[in-house]
Amino acid sequence: MAKTGRILGEVLKSLFKKPATCNYPAEKAVVTANLRGKIVYTPEKCIGCKLCVKDCPAAAITINKIGEKQFEAIIALDHCIYCGQCVDSCMKKALAISTEFELASLDRKSLRVSLNVKTLSGALSETSAVAAATAEQASRQLPPVQQSSPPPRDLPTPKKKTDLTRLF
Repeated sequence: MAKTGRILGEVLKSLFKKPATCNYPAEKAVVTANLRGKIVYTPEKCIGCKLCVKDCPAAAITINKIGEKQFEAIIALDHCIYCGQCVDSCMKKALAISTEFELASLDRKSLRVSLNVKTLSGALSETSAVAAATAEQASRQLPPVQQSSPPPRDLPTPKKKTDLTRLF
């Protein structure tokens, strides 16, 4: 019976308190300064070292060279886990974290953001998304296997297996 009285007391206290939650869609959420939101890219600062690409655990960043000392960053916001590793590894501070967190979208293509010096608009078109994916696949392919050079002419070519042991 003592537990019932304790619970009843808590219920009566909470009836007159302000709710702990907020009415989010109707009211804007209060965002703290250290929130890890959308990644922001500054192409003028980028030197193309690709440390952010190597350090990203979700493989959400691709850096392409588009000209002499000009680079394009393709950030896949649907792959990004917003950990901030890329921002920490960028030596020139070309990447930063914003407090923008409302990134939900019904179209997955709109979550692939392409940023470069010429167009800082954002969304990729279908053709450039396909070209970027093809370039990414080409860069990940292994180089062709080179054939070994013929043996030097001054050594006799072995004819039997026993000859091999004498050469080595």
